[in-house]
Amino acid sequence: MVVARVILPGAASGRALKVAALSFWGGVDPDTGTLTDPSVAHHGECIAGRVLFVAEPRGSSSSSAVMLELLRNGHAPAAIVLGRVDAILGLGIVVAREMGWPAIPLYELAQQEMSAIDDGADIGIDADGRLSRLRT
Repeated sequence: MVVARVILPGAASGRALKVAALSFWGGVDPDTGTLTDPSVAHHGECIAGRVLFVAEPRGSSSSSAVMLELLRNGHAPAAIVLGRVDAILGLGIVVAREMGWPAIPLYELAQQEMSAIDDGADIGIDADGRLSRLRT
């Protein structure tokens, strides 16, 4: 069983969308949730409602603002699983919770364990960080 470290609690489910590296600032359209970075394998796809796996988050202090906008307008992923913690990205989620807006869980999972997750698989993550493949 794969267990991710819970950074911001919650449970979620959705289709896995895996990217090797991503900066939310310049890499995700905050109005639509579309991946805009042409170097990302899923360029042009929408992250809304997906369980987003990011092996290597690339930060900008503006990533929290992009996350906050995604949460405000309903285009955020169902959950985010990072290969390493990105406090700036998590800040956007924390601010949304403080404002009473919908928020999502945030997890950390070692990149080698992340490789065991199939891109596109229906994934569930419980409040303790246990990942499961959901039947379709």
